[in-house]
Amino acid sequence: MPSTLVSSIAGAVLLFWGVGAYNRLVRLRGEANTAFAELDGHLQRQVELVDAVVGEEPESIFEGAQSSFWGGLQGAAAQLRASLAAARQRPLDPERIAALGSAQKVLVVAWERAERDDAHDLAGARLPETLTGQRAQLTSNCIAGAERFSRAVDSYNEAIAQFPAVLLAALFGFRPARRMPPMPAPKGPAV
Repeated sequence: MPSTLVSSIAGAVLLFWGVGAYNRLVRLRGEANTAFAELDGHLQRQVELVDAVVGEEPESIFEGAQSSFWGGLQGAAAQLRASLAAARQRPLDPERIAALGSAQKVLVVAWERAERDDAHDLAGARLPETLTGQRAQLTSNCIAGAERFSRAVDSYNEAIAQFPAVLLAALFGFRPARRMPPMPAPKGPAV
């Protein structure tokens, strides 16, 4: 009889531990998904900024701008839009996050090209300061969102790698996620 009681108590403790550990893994995964949703909003606003600028007859805003620049900026925004749509479906998928990070870097390079090619002359810069400032603010928001997402992913990954929770993670299909690659800081004027 005493061995049955000990077995029952051990089974109950194991059951309660398993439920608690599983709930912790689900909570951490949810926090990472929530952090991604915030980052998603910031990245979407970057795409919308490009759409708004390119849709405003760019030649009137950027005198003498070449169509290759606009094609590059539109292409970078389209790549970010597509990568973002894929990552939304599975925000903790490592390949999708890697593609999203690459798309973000391509967009940053396209904007930097605009600022680099923006010749300053007596008439002033061709890129309006409000646009450059808005882009810099959006980029700063994206950097902060990416850092929050990466911290949430780190907590999630640490939890699923700890013993004995690693056994539950394997049993219930919790897979390691990938941090958002570091985003370059804006090189435009300070905001």
